[in-house]
Amino acid sequence: MKKENLSFTEYFLIVGFSDVPHLQIPLFVAFLMVYLLTLVGNLLILATVYSNSNLHTPMYYFLTHLSFLDIWYVSVIFPQLLAHFFLEGMHLSLMNCLLQLFFVLSMATVEFLLLTVMAYDRYVAICNPLHYPAIMNRAVCMWLTAGSWGVGLINTIPHIVLLSKLSFCDSHTINHFFCDMTALLKISCSNTFSNEILIYINGVVIAMVSFILIIMSYSKITVSILKIKSKSGKDKAFSTCASHITVVVLFYASLCSTYMRPTSTYSIKDNKIMSLSYVAVTPLCNPIIYSFKNAEFKNALRKTKRTA
Repeated sequence: MKKENLSFTEYFLIVGFSDVPHLQIPLFVAFLMVYLLTLVGNLLILATVYSNSNLHTPMYYFLTHLSFLDIWYVSVIFPQLLAHFFLEGMHLSLMNCLLQLFFVLSMATVEFLLLTVMAYDRYVAICNPLHYPAIMNRAVCMWLTAGSWGVGLINTIPHIVLLSKLSFCDSHTINHFFCDMTALLKISCSNTFSNEILIYINGVVIAMVSFILIIMSYSKITVSILKIKSKSGKDKAFSTCASHITVVVLFYASLCSTYMRPTSTYSIKDNKIMSLSYVAVTPLCNPIIYSFKNAEFKNALRKTKRTA
């Protein structure tokens, strides 16, 4: 087949969920509800933390960044996804496709790092409570979040550069609901070995190292919790940690199973389902898991409603 380098003004066709025409209306309603609930839930976290001084702690500071991240995450994908249900086909230029992918990959990397930072915060709070205010001071929190955002944005640039150099053959059709990297690699007729190696390197350096640090933090946290004599103290500590671990497992499992495997083994149907778990389910569940099951947050939320 003839190789073709796309200019930044040429277009890809995004298939979305057009292969299930009988489910178009139910899917539109479902995705619209997920999008709205995600926005409302995360905006509510931002507003509640901002308006309650007792929540101005490192834990909630990191949580606000996670909420802001999730708002960006879904807003990069969902408006296009929803519009797709009313169009015959969604066309995106190569420039817009790479721009969307840049934000998706950046946000995913930032979330890996923020989850690691949040695990470290819980480790210091539970294992070294007397020195917690000194260790997790305002400057440290700002540097940790700034570093997470900076690394996430910079780390994505090599992926975008390599993707922009790919050649495509007869098909410019992306069988996905957004410009997913695996779908782009699937339709390219270039040698994608460099792209795949970069994915694995990032997987080891970012995902695996972050995961190992989280495991180390929670191993020490578990030991410290078991030493607590008060049952209520144990329950409170385990409750706080369980929320974070739930999100970590959900996010890591979906992302790593999608990207950490050879292009030849990609299944478009499976990739769509797995992608939904980290671009839709995780941002929707984060507010519920982290905050709405947290007694301190619920008290602050009630206080905010009374003063509104």
